[in-house]
Amino acid sequence: MQYKIAAPVLFNSKIKLPSSKSISNRALILNALSLNSFDIENLSDCDDTAVMVEAFTSGSNLIDVKAAGTSMRFLTAFLTITPGEWIITGTERMQERPIHILVDALVSLGARIQYLGKVGYPPLKIKGTAIDGGEIYLSGDVSSQFISALLMIAPTMSRGLTIHLEGEIISVPYIKLTLGMMAQFGVKAHWEGNTIKIHSEEYKPIHYTVESDWSAASYWYSMAALADEAHIELKGLFKNSMQGDSKVAELFTDLGIATEFTETGVILTKTNRVTKKMFHNFVNEPDLAQTFVVTCCMMNIPFLFTGLQSLKIKETDRIEALKNELKKLGYLIYDSENSILEWNGERCQSEENPIIKTYEDHRMAMAFAPAAIKLGVITIADPKVVTKSYPAYWDDLKSVGYNIEE
Repeated sequence: MQYKIAAPVLFNSKIKLPSSKSISNRALILNALSLNSFDIENLSDCDDTAVMVEAFTSGSNLIDVKAAGTSMRFLTAFLTITPGEWIITGTERMQERPIHILVDALVSLGARIQYLGKVGYPPLKIKGTAIDGGEIYLSGDVSSQFISALLMIAPTMSRGLTIHLEGEIISVPYIKLTLGMMAQFGVKAHWEGNTIKIHSEEYKPIHYTVESDWSAASYWYSMAALADEAHIELKGLFKNSMQGDSKVAELFTDLGIATEFTETGVILTKTNRVTKKMFHNFVNEPDLAQTFVVTCCMMNIPFLFTGLQSLKIKETDRIEALKNELKKLGYLIYDSENSILEWNGERCQSEENPIIKTYEDHRMAMAFAPAAIKLGVITIADPKVVTKSYPAYWDDLKSVGYNIEE
């Protein structure tokens, strides 16, 4: 399947954004660990959250997370302390995404885990048991989801857990999000320098409401920046958000978008302030990278983006995917050191009637769709991948004037 997309150039819209996948998936784990009888309010309806809900409600010891990386990491840790024997698996791509760093850490703490296929990768067989805990050392540049997975089960360990992070720590806001939510459920951590310490303690059941998703907001910021005129109201966002991707509001000031916070969300409007070249280290906001790469190209704004090392192990190799698909549109993007993307304004011959591949990656589809505003029309392959995090994305685009044909 593919969508042929034509976009309006004027936006005067109100959008209710999807709930945060990052918060929803953490809330489900913390809710379970607190033995909470309260339902989580405003829980995400995306694929990644659905597979976690299924894991908690199905009664099966075979758990298929499909393409949900967050769910694979969080549930792997959770199942190690959950009595029973479990098998956790996922899509073919999921079975190519390394998990040995998390597994090695869990095993060193007393977990019982076997690889059922290639060593270092899912699927896994887990025998849930009590874990003593103790101290571990991890490289700070590993996926924050590995660290968050360990942190959330740490209070259940009889000796607690001390994590020493070595070198540069990436995706700090996601770690802070985890610790902030743990504190809401009654467990406080001690983070000093590169060491995080959590004592053995019981979580407390609470009523919890999930905030809307700042990552999803980024695509509307992109549309506002690319449009001739824009007044876009996004519901459900908070100014003092724990989500690292709330940084998008600040970053888009360089691309001519002002953010006004209201009691119910934000309002986006255009300004005349646009940078001549954009520089940013995305080490703390890797999920925003695709949005800014595509938006800058469409606005003819050269860029140098660093801190992208985690993009190589996402749903696809996002660095290669961006280079490949933007070349189809006539933009030559260069990468270096597995963590840097740069565009100096160099162009090439674009393909006639290009079709943008999505590589089973929801963010490829959502980041490229706004390009239709500048290109007139764009064709997106496998558009249904957006259900991973934003199931209503195409419906929301139609509601503001996009013309979408299969």
